[in-house]
Amino acid sequence: MKRLAIGILAFTALCVCAAMAAAQNNPRGTSKLTLGGKEVSVEYGRPSLKGRKVQEMLGKVPAGKVWRLGADQSTTFTTATDLVFGDTTVPKGEYSVWARREAGNSWKLVFNSEHGQWGTDHDASKDLYAAPLTESKLSSPAEQVTIGLADAEGGGQLAIQWGDMQLATNFKAK
Repeated sequence: MKRLAIGILAFTALCVCAAMAAAQNNPRGTSKLTLGGKEVSVEYGRPSLKGRKVQEMLGKVPAGKVWRLGADQSTTFTTATDLVFGDTTVPKGEYSVWARREAGNSWKLVFNSEHGQWGTDHDASKDLYAAPLTESKLSSPAEQVTIGLADAEGGGQLAIQWGDMQLATNFKAK
């Protein structure tokens, strides 16, 4: 009887794990950059537009609310060095990152102390830092969400691309 109970429990655990893996049907992406010998990285879900318009989807995000920057598990930003985004200093560590729509249709990159949570489970009380994002149009649309880290102006740039939209911000190692 005890073996049967253990077998049922093991089978149930296996089914739960398989269901969770199947639920994450979007591929994951990773981008890395080295600044002053220290690594900065971002790991995120990559949903596709599948015929949808990015303006229709993100246009529904009201001022003060966030876009999760991907799909499935939250987008994770990790830095082994303190970074400066304009006048905002982000200490080394691991964060979830979100794009918050501001009044006037501008955006900010939000660093949240909670990471690894599923999807849209954003707890604004754990937001720590926010840096302005500059929006521009892409000449070649991105079917899947792409978040890239690249060298820029003696530091780095984080660029989020989807459809014909790009949100970007520059940063430097402190």
